[in-house]
Amino acid sequence: MLVDQTIKSFLDEDFLLQTDTARRLYHDYAKAMPIIDYHCHLPPDQIAADKTFDNLTQIWLYGDHYKWRAMRTNGVSEKYCTGDAADYEKFEKWAETVPYTMRNPLYHWTHMELKNPFGVETVLNAATARQVYDRCTEQLPGMSTRTLLRHFKVKTVCTTDDPTDSLEHHQKIADDGFEIKVLPTFRPDKAMAIDDVPVFQAYVKRVGEVCNQEIRSLDTYMNCLKERHDYFAKAGCRLSDHGLETVYAQPYRESDVRIAFQKLLFNVTLSKTERLQFKSYMLDRFAEWDWEKGWTQQFHLGALRNNNKRALRTLGPDTGWDSIGDYRQAGPLTRFLGGLDDRDQLAKTILYNLNSGDNEVMATMIGNFNDGSMPGKIQFGSGWWFQDQKEGMQKQINALSNMGLLSRFVGMLTDSRSFLSYPRHEYFRRILCNIFGTDVENGELPNDIDWIGKLVQDICYNNAKEYFKF
Repeated sequence: MLVDQTIKSFLDEDFLLQTDTARRLYHDYAKAMPIIDYHCHLPPDQIAADKTFDNLTQIWLYGDHYKWRAMRTNGVSEKYCTGDAADYEKFEKWAETVPYTMRNPLYHWTHMELKNPFGVETVLNAATARQVYDRCTEQLPGMSTRTLLRHFKVKTVCTTDDPTDSLEHHQKIADDGFEIKVLPTFRPDKAMAIDDVPVFQAYVKRVGEVCNQEIRSLDTYMNCLKERHDYFAKAGCRLSDHGLETVYAQPYRESDVRIAFQKLLFNVTLSKTERLQFKSYMLDRFAEWDWEKGWTQQFHLGALRNNNKRALRTLGPDTGWDSIGDYRQAGPLTRFLGGLDDRDQLAKTILYNLNSGDNEVMATMIGNFNDGSMPGKIQFGSGWWFQDQKEGMQKQINALSNMGLLSRFVGMLTDSRSFLSYPRHEYFRRILCNIFGTDVENGELPNDIDWIGKLVQDICYNNAKEYFKF
């Protein structure tokens, strides 16, 4: 018996669309909508240079800790993940791993990304590795970073940037007249990361160098960070982002925080309460600055990072050793958001949780602070990281539907370092249309395709465009 080596048996035009209504919603309403990628980790220097890639490994496997985790689990040596193996050898090991990823989202994403943009509909495995590699690699000279963004109908990209970044690449992109907006996002996690004191001290020194100041006090430190916040705003920034275990909402006196900062400069150990007070103070200041400028603040909550200390020492962070944490989110969130709201300084906010057990917490928390000033001011963000797969997306959509207004949701984002990740928007849109289509055909929603189609288009693109004012 011959085995079908094409993806048509499972990934056809109606992939994930289980009803006629779902198919109509996707093909007639969702499919052609543009993309606003309001949170990603694309490297702006590569967009500024309009970089092309030498081979499929470089554009597809470099920096992709999702694939690395799967390869390690499949018994592949680190040499072929982050090590010094040749690029094709790394790809070959990935191709050998792909058949073992069935029912992991990587199996779907892999073949969706081969189909679009490469037009390759061959199932990837050890036997087809060379063929797929060569067919994709030969197309790469015509697939620069900017060409790929155009291909996927991206209108706006928001990268993720440290306050000390020069933003020179964003400026070059703007100066070039590139028609797609590429805007920075202010991510000040390092500015409040005080658990490793020598690392924090080095960061404070770096902030001072960028601002041409010698930082010896909390006031100087905050003035410098505010200067950087203003600088980001002039570069078109509209969002901030925080990647935290949980938000910080410890009561504090500013005088105590000033003392804590001096202790940090002089290597004096802070108590747990002092650390929480310092972080809470910093988070409040960042939130107030965002509110003043009309920005949107994002909180990615719940990751348990850098679990493998040996790997952290040898490979560094963001190499695939993080997992879902089980932190308590509700109490700190209501204190933090409530404190800002009480003094009328609560900016537009998006909450993302990594633990799906917090879905209902987030879906109800946003309702506490949606004040009627605009549609969906406080948002429950899309399924993130370990949750940006079919079941995770469905759970997030259902929780938001049951406890909020899915119709006002700002939709999907890539949260990726790869220019080939945009089919994740297609994946989300197919799942969204299938949920609506199933409800219609079950008699749970009226068969008003034009209205439901409008809601689908809003969630795919229009809501984000209006929310962020892009």
